Amino acid sequence: MTNMLQAEWTTPFALAPFDAISDADFAPAFEAALDQARAEIATIADNPEPPSFANTIEALEALGKGLDQVLAVFYTLAGADSNPKRQELQRQFAPKLAAYSSELYGNKPLFSRIETLWAARDTLDLTPEEERLLMLTHRGFRRSGAALTGDEEARMRAIMARLAELGTAFTQNLLADEAGWHMELAEADLAGLPEFLVDAARAAGREKGLERPVITLSRSLIVPFLQFSPRRDLRKKAYESWVSRGAMGGETDNREVAAEILRLRAERAALLGYESFAAYKLETEMAKTPEAVRDLLMAVWEPAKAQAERDAARLTEMMQADGINGELEPWDWRYYAEKRRQAEHDLDETALKPYLSLESMIAAAFGCANRLFGLEFHPLDVPLYHPDCRAWEVTRNGEHVAVFIGDYFARGSKRSGAWCSAMRGQAKRPKVQGPVVINVCNFAKGDPALLSYDDARTLFHEFGHALHQMLSDVNYESISGTSVARDFVELPSQLYEHWLEVPEVLERYATHVTTGAAMPRDLLDKLLKAANFDQGFQTVEYVASALVDLAFHEGEAPKDIMVKQLEVLDNLGMPRAITMRHASPHFAHVFSGDGYSSGYYSYMWSEVMDADAFAAFEEAGSAFDPERAKALESHILSRGGSEDAETLYLKFRGRMPGVAALLKGRGLAA
Repeated sequence: MTNMLQAEWTTPFALAPFDAISDADFAPAFEAALDQARAEIATIADNPEPPSFANTIEALEALGKGLDQVLAVFYTLAGADSNPKRQELQRQFAPKLAAYSSELYGNKPLFSRIETLWAARDTLDLTPEEERLLMLTHRGFRRSGAALTGDEEARMRAIMARLAELGTAFTQNLLADEAGWHMELAEADLAGLPEFLVDAARAAGREKGLERPVITLSRSLIVPFLQFSPRRDLRKKAYESWVSRGAMGGETDNREVAAEILRLRAERAALLGYESFAAYKLETEMAKTPEAVRDLLMAVWEPAKAQAERDAARLTEMMQADGINGELEPWDWRYYAEKRRQAEHDLDETALKPYLSLESMIAAAFGCANRLFGLEFHPLDVPLYHPDCRAWEVTRNGEHVAVFIGDYFARGSKRSGAWCSAMRGQAKRPKVQGPVVINVCNFAKGDPALLSYDDARTLFHEFGHALHQMLSDVNYESISGTSVARDFVELPSQLYEHWLEVPEVLERYATHVTTGAAMPRDLLDKLLKAANFDQGFQTVEYVASALVDLAFHEGEAPKDIMVKQLEVLDNLGMPRAITMRHASPHFAHVFSGDGYSSGYYSYMWSEVMDADAFAAFEEAGSAFDPERAKALESHILSRGGSEDAETLYLKFRGRMPGVAALLKGRGLAA
């Protein structure tokens, strides 16, 4: 029987034939594809012809397409629909992929060819995009240790192999903790909870085969529970379990895993000649240095902390008015903040949610993309990896653009959070291929599914990433879509969130799930006026996480991550009733891989730009100004990593922004 992972897919749009793929297919397909990729490397490296852009750099672009096909399917499933077999395969694949990567970047004849081309780059008559690809390839090899020899090279290989194992272990430990905990609720415990939350808790209970409603560690379930439950004892129990993910002791404890990751990253940076891992990571980002990152974060920290402390005093008064003495605790903040929001803004989330159904918010995201970029979305009936998934063909002027897949609901087999990935990126060379893009979220399932405003913002955010992939228009996949500097990649996603706040968007799409009536104008006004509510809290929990991440990767690696975390927070004067958005043992951004290591700040770096970029639309007089939309696509969304990020932004806006627009946008300006 044919292993479909090794076959050429004749499905619509060459989509993965998920219905014809089993877990038993992955290991043999992986090994075969790995062998093929190694043979392709040898062909490029041992080519007797003198090195040229075509036979070396462009050949590397075509490298490992069979392996890419296997891994795109596997890692989609491993993240969004895991099971014990897939977890075991992850553990098996990680060191083998690390070894393969080390072989590629440690191939001396191959690196010699790249070095030759780099030295002769001014004589090669390359296009600007080809020059960029050559630079990135050369830089990538050097930063991966291609110039290392002897014991240093061997040690780098060992480090990378171990880091791959540890990143996988961190992810799987976290998934186990999240899937393994739930809190059953008796009927009496449901008192005071809004209907949407009760429905979601019952659905979560049914998923676990229980007759009772349950609260799980899914953000879309636990956050509203912390907002609405009058039971302080249950809020405390839920909260403490939520923030203890990855630090519950036993085999799934991530504390030593994270500490070893930090030690190995520091050693890796030292081998490459950098003073710290932060210096190594930030070299290729817009920020360039740890000092620039810290300057940005501290410029935001002080006004955010001041606002949070004022808010804490007010919430403490409210709590004490309820007869609870003592200090405000972290499991109290969301409950009293919600009460305050209702009192000060007369905004009740339970009244808001019926207008924010999943279906209406998908329609809103699609509708904005149509008005801005002319994209149209057509449902597809194709096999996908889970019954909850949906797919659309994306077209423009009748021409195929992309396939978009949405996987929106939380389940025990899915890791927490929300993300966007491309099973296939856009490219024109060595062959033309359209992107296949997936948005994965963890919304509470209901009938119908209702979103919080924060959930709706997440949907728009991830769809902004998807647009960056869909609208890519470059030659080479390695620089297409979101293949940009880490502190630039969040610009399109965070910018797209702004369209959720445009009154005409809400007026059109925020319709009642039962009656179809538009959101009442007074409710809409209240929602928009409350947009900056509790920004002190949200900014503090985020910036604290970013500063801890930075501190972990500067200088000597900490022996005990929790001691270091506490030291950083104490030095900041962290408000006692606020905790990090992501405590270190479950800080997947930083420890599941090194994508956001020393880089969690990038959301805020991008926010500085997104606030300024949306202001360009406002200055033009419309959120849907066609000239600004065209400029956004031409200079940012279509260009991927084909030019330096700062160059792209300057082409769009004409200048770089300061922090003032961000502080104003968050309501933190003095």
